[in-house]
Amino acid sequence: MSNFNNSKMNVDALFLGPKSENAVFFKEMMEYAVMEHAHWRSGFHPEDPEFLTTVDRYAPEYRDTLYRTEGILNHLSSKLKTTSIPWFSPRYMGHMNADTLMVSNLAYVMAMMYNPNNCAQESSPTTTLLELEAGLDLCAMFGYDVNQSWGHITSGGTVANYEGLWVARNLKTLPLAVAKHAKAQDLLENKSEKVLLNMPTSAVLDLIDELKKQGLFEEVREMTCRGEGVEQGKLGKLLVPQSKHYSWMKAMDILGLGQQNIVQLPVDAGYRTDPTEMKKIVFSLIEQGKPILAVVAVVGTTETGAIDNVADLIALRKECETRFGVSFYIHIDAAYAGYACAMLRDENNQLIDYDTLIQRYHQEGIFPPEIIWPKPDVYQSFKSLSEADSITVDPHKVGFIPYAAGAICMKDKRIVDLISYHAAYVFEEVAEKGQTAKKTQNVLLGSSIMEGSKAGATAAAVWAAHRLVPLNILGYGKLIAAGITTANWMIESINVSEPFEIEGRKFEIYAMPAPDFHMVNFMFKEVGNISLEKQNQLNKRIYELCSYAAGRSYTNDFLTSSTSLTFEEYGNNPLSFCRYAGFSEQEWDKVHSLYVLRAAVMTHCLRDKQHFSDYWLELRKTFENKLQQLIDEKNKLSHSKNNYLKTFVRISI
Repeated sequence: MSNFNNSKMNVDALFLGPKSENAVFFKEMMEYAVMEHAHWRSGFHPEDPEFLTTVDRYAPEYRDTLYRTEGILNHLSSKLKTTSIPWFSPRYMGHMNADTLMVSNLAYVMAMMYNPNNCAQESSPTTTLLELEAGLDLCAMFGYDVNQSWGHITSGGTVANYEGLWVARNLKTLPLAVAKHAKAQDLLENKSEKVLLNMPTSAVLDLIDELKKQGLFEEVREMTCRGEGVEQGKLGKLLVPQSKHYSWMKAMDILGLGQQNIVQLPVDAGYRTDPTEMKKIVFSLIEQGKPILAVVAVVGTTETGAIDNVADLIALRKECETRFGVSFYIHIDAAYAGYACAMLRDENNQLIDYDTLIQRYHQEGIFPPEIIWPKPDVYQSFKSLSEADSITVDPHKVGFIPYAAGAICMKDKRIVDLISYHAAYVFEEVAEKGQTAKKTQNVLLGSSIMEGSKAGATAAAVWAAHRLVPLNILGYGKLIAAGITTANWMIESINVSEPFEIEGRKFEIYAMPAPDFHMVNFMFKEVGNISLEKQNQLNKRIYELCSYAAGRSYTNDFLTSSTSLTFEEYGNNPLSFCRYAGFSEQEWDKVHSLYVLRAAVMTHCLRDKQHFSDYWLELRKTFENKLQQLIDEKNKLSHSKNNYLKTFVRISI
């Protein structure tokens, strides 16, 4: 991983820009990428004759085919420009998406033309190695030992979560398989099934080493769940926060573990997993003799940006091992906020202690003096990630890399043997041509991951980003801090905002308290309204006017997303925000859902205070126009109803 001093990196030079300010450079580099590939083609065996002559290229059918190609691309361009979402603009604040790094776009195009398939190195000699290097970059960022860990690119966080549960499932059944194998069972000294189902991850992985020494690993592995399937409920419960991503429900379905074996962990007032409730649930399961397959923590929930108390989870596992002799797998879903770990590391990839970190942020202008990030407990959560067994992270979110680029990192690469489908290893040893004694390694990613064929261009995009923007305080630290700063200013501006007065009606705007990351949830409320149902209807209509649902994404003044904070997912925690906005507990009990506008504030364009102030003034005008539009619609509807009634009365008479 790059560890150079990057103090002179200019964030604005990383992107094409909201007005294509870097278009000249981007075009030059794009032309360079295309021409390099063209030269590569033309230079391959120059003794070969040209396939097409000048006469061929000017034939009517040939030219017609090129013209039709141009026409199709013109048509596609028209469609894209008309209905695509302008992620690049600070006018878009919604999903976890923003502008993408020029270097990643260029690297993707450059590699794409070579069409590498990272399923196997023989079809992607360059990009397979780039993928493994990028994976180790991420492992190092999380504090894993790069000599012992392993990481790779996936199509997204969903597949990464699948892989996390996949290895947890297979890991859980290995001791059971060892106990059944006549030649291997002595390794476990007649341990009970209860003990076998509650072994620490490291102890199970040590079994792999012993089995390999005895030449029994592949036989035993076929007696695990991958060979014999899973007995319903045998492996215990998967504990996930109520704030979980829906991918966990899908994962339990796909892996045959059953959604009924999911136990949801309540969240606290900060929308994080409640540590006290988590401990109660874990201890209760242990007392009942039920094994725990895995516990999942979320680092950056998609609805509120909450970062679970990972340190508490790690401490809980240690307590369970000490008090009860019970352990479980820990997976972290850090798809959203995982890249923020880079903000805590120095130029040599060393974790910076909290006080020094805050001091450096302010001394080097990464954050303005009034912003203190992260909160101390959030810092501890990031610090504790190095103790987790596996971590999901999405480069295509806060890595600012084009889709599709998820990733998973595993603390101990031995775990890959449990899912591999080629000689139990990620690496295949093959003899070089004409040198039977000499060996080289041909990486077969496809045999050891969830996916098969996969674009090597994605790996190139991630790798290039990490080379230009190091995973440290002076690289991604600068970039991510820009969004966090803007989010904090936005909440501050909402909190002091004057009501909007339109045709004698007043509307206030409320923001949820400062989040752990840069997700801002806010809502409008008409002064005097006490109905939560009407409140939700108001904000749903505002969302429709400020999203793709309006049917004019490109010309819309402001674009955002939305979500519902429901009792089912968050218990009574949204009640405090309801009260803050003036709604009674009775209203909450009646509706049990609060509809809010949601903005992942990832733009780098508003980190200057004056730019933000100007932006906020324009945004207030936009909000006023949207509210006016909403009132006009209501007045028009009311007028139509009155005309209908008058007509009905006249006809009746």
